[in-house]
Amino acid sequence: MRIVIAISILLVSLNCMSQNHELGKVTIEELKEKVCPQDTSAAASILFSVGKVYFNFSQNNGFEQVVEKSVKIKIYKKEGYDYANQSISYYVGGNNKERVSVSKAITYNLENNKIEKTKLSSDGEFTENVNKYYARKKITLPNVKVGSIIEFKFQVISSYLDISPWQFQSEIPELYSEFTTIIPEYYLYNTQNKGYLMPKVQREKNSKTVTYTSKDRQESGHITSANFSDENITYSEQKTTYVLENVPALKEESFVNNLTNYTCGIEHELSSIQYPNQPFKNFATDWETVVKEIYQDENFGTELNKSGYFEKDIDALLAGITTPQEKIAVIFSYVKSKMNWNDFYGYNCDKGVKKAYQEKTGNIAEINLMLTSMLRYAGFEANPILVSTRSNGISLFPSMKAFNSVIAGVELDNQVVLLDATNKFTLPGILPIRDLNWFGRIIRKNGSSATIDLMPTSNSKEIVTILASINEKGEISGKIRDQYFDYNAFLFRNNYHGVAKDSYIEKLEKRHSGLEVGEYEVQNSDEVFKPIIENYSFTTNNAVEIIGDKMYLSPLLFFATTENPFKQEKREYPIDFVFPNQDKFNISITIPEGYVVETLPQNKSVAMVDNMAGFKYNITTTGTQIQLSYTADTNRAIIGSEYYDVLKNYYKEIILKQTEKIVLKKV
Repeated sequence: MRIVIAISILLVSLNCMSQNHELGKVTIEELKEKVCPQDTSAAASILFSVGKVYFNFSQNNGFEQVVEKSVKIKIYKKEGYDYANQSISYYVGGNNKERVSVSKAITYNLENNKIEKTKLSSDGEFTENVNKYYARKKITLPNVKVGSIIEFKFQVISSYLDISPWQFQSEIPELYSEFTTIIPEYYLYNTQNKGYLMPKVQREKNSKTVTYTSKDRQESGHITSANFSDENITYSEQKTTYVLENVPALKEESFVNNLTNYTCGIEHELSSIQYPNQPFKNFATDWETVVKEIYQDENFGTELNKSGYFEKDIDALLAGITTPQEKIAVIFSYVKSKMNWNDFYGYNCDKGVKKAYQEKTGNIAEINLMLTSMLRYAGFEANPILVSTRSNGISLFPSMKAFNSVIAGVELDNQVVLLDATNKFTLPGILPIRDLNWFGRIIRKNGSSATIDLMPTSNSKEIVTILASINEKGEISGKIRDQYFDYNAFLFRNNYHGVAKDSYIEKLEKRHSGLEVGEYEVQNSDEVFKPIIENYSFTTNNAVEIIGDKMYLSPLLFFATTENPFKQEKREYPIDFVFPNQDKFNISITIPEGYVVETLPQNKSVAMVDNMAGFKYNITTTGTQIQLSYTADTNRAIIGSEYYDVLKNYYKEIILKQTEKIVLKKV
């Protein structure tokens, strides 16, 4: 009996994996469906996503990789319209350009109980140049409405052997996701699962025969002739199919880095090639080999070693400056002010550092390699640091594609000072947020390399001072001084530089519901080495609740946290606060004449394990004055998912304390 049951389960599993998910088969029932059965809150769902990678052999090109992806999506809400916009990137640099085609791109709607098809038109398909190496094919499916089903197919033909990662999971539910690789015996790949779900895997071996024409030259006297003959080569192929069904949406939650780092998927790394009668080629590599190859590239190491174009400028700039810190700051500020980033990523130069310097614009590599070269010229132990930005994710294998950016690092006083001159508001040690992605890799002049921790370790502070008074109607008025330091100051400048004063005040009032801002000024907005300081007067009439002869208010006023940012029952990926942070409040409130303090919140101190986070709440009253000192520290940029429940409860404690009321009684 157990054997029968086991065989039945196996047959069901194999039947599930062999189901035919084809484009062009849409039913009235599918179009009538109002919500996703697996997730009724979903704006859309992927009915199926089927990918396939295989290799074709041709006489002229040898083996070419073919990648096909077919997708069928159901739209349930207007918020799902964005899924009608699809794109795929492909390589166009060098001689071996990849070729991309789009087919079977159709929108289905139900009109008068009949299925109406609208095909993709030529104006809905276009190509965008990302940089000189990559382009992006984009499509916009037409006539998309609530209830529509859209489908499309991409095909990429490439002479390259790298297999792109396959993602089984996305921001919307996936009812069926299948990925198949058919790999000739000549190629060996290492595979790595990502995420927390394991796909079903089915493997089989097949043989394949290809025919090619050989030419044999023969000479007889002065006559040369050629004989052509067809020859067959038979080789084996390993077919592997991965399937996941009913994959839940990867929900966006507070404090997440790049969700694709934690998305369920499969990655392949080319390990070796062994063609018949040819030498064995081993591609399995390590980080040392990767960085050495990058450094030796003429668009990296050669550009880094150029200095003649800036030497006179740097000599004049450093005249009279003696301390190392001042020299670094002056050179760094000079590059930031002179150069403008063109929004292109990459660790290789495009037009070269000299031309970029002359034109005052360049990509990330040109600006930061230029900076590194200037610092070396000034006598510093400066080296480039390869970085994978937050949007690029974290690579599982040592690879040339692991990095997509580069910054500068100065080894000084037994530490590495990190610098990125592509943003006008950065400082030594204060990088753009995109760079704060776990680890980078420094490449030194002697050829050695090392892992560099990119995550900040010291707390960036925000200090809020409030002087306020309450009148007999429960209205509160006063003045606020808000000081932003380090990364908090960087974010303020980055987000609000160039924003009109009235527009910013409107945003401030919206952020703190019920707040009315009077006089407002901001200090040091352009002096990046100083903290940002905001000073403004305010009034609010919804921070105090009057019931009978009593007033109720939270002393943190409109700054109180009222909602827990962590809502999921469990979380599989780390909590990323980006940088350690300290929020500090010094609040003094004058109560109205004729009232006394009846109830005051209790002082409290809470700390997470290993001092990862904690807060201190200290409140006192003297006569008509209430004074609160509140400090909350988050001491780690990243907290592991194993502490999720602890952190969730910690924020619950924060909310309870910050929303606890002072009770004033009329006398």
